[in-house]
Amino acid sequence: MSEKPPTDHAAQYLVDVMRRQTAHLEKVLHTDAHLPDCFDEVNLPAWLRRTEGEQRLPVTIAVAMAIVLQIELPRRFALQPRYLLPGLEAALACGLIAANPLRINRESRILRIASLTLIAIITVANTFSAFILVRELINGTAGDNAGPLLATGAAIWGTNIIVFALWYWELDRGGPAARALAHRPHPDFLFTQMQAPEMAPPDWEPAFLDYLYLSFTNATAFSPTDVMPLTRWAKMMMLVQSAISIVAVALVIARAVNILK
Repeated sequence: MSEKPPTDHAAQYLVDVMRRQTAHLEKVLHTDAHLPDCFDEVNLPAWLRRTEGEQRLPVTIAVAMAIVLQIELPRRFALQPRYLLPGLEAALACGLIAANPLRINRESRILRIASLTLIAIITVANTFSAFILVRELINGTAGDNAGPLLATGAAIWGTNIIVFALWYWELDRGGPAARALAHRPHPDFLFTQMQAPEMAPPDWEPAFLDYLYLSFTNATAFSPTDVMPLTRWAKMMMLVQSAISIVAVALVIARAVNILK
């Protein structure tokens, strides 16, 4: 009885390998638990897949700067009692740091409410300060010294940039934790790296400093630059920020120039 040629054994081996690979592929495609791992292997950009989460330090520094700027404002520009809102902000910030000390990758309803509350309190405090400043500028009671006026205006304007950066950062695709877990594929802001992924490192994803840059450019150019808003809430929020910046900058500079003359 003759044996099969070696080529027949090789062909049979290849057939068996292909059958095993086909069975494994069918198993992966029909098992939801394997889908995230499967997608991670397909060279998706980091902002579309699960990541370890962004670092807590940059946003912590920004919140601390906002609190310091509020404390350093003259007394008449702060809600009374003076240290109530900064104290609440510091307490909420400490709680969020304790929950996610290094990286923001833990999603929780309580943590999200706490984060939104923190941003809302900073917003209320800075809105009050901006309102008092604009009222004094319109009424001509802001004082006759250009230096303190410019310093107060710069502090309120800088805090405003941090406030809107925090809102953009917290609301885009459900917040930093939701972005780390890749819950929402459709972004609210279109960054340059998303349009040209071949020009960005494979692990790039938007972090707080990217939103801070977005907020700063929108406050200085009064319009989008290289980051485009895609959703209506993002467009309206950028519109509001531009309007606030135009009014504050125009009034403060006009008054300061008039004093200097």
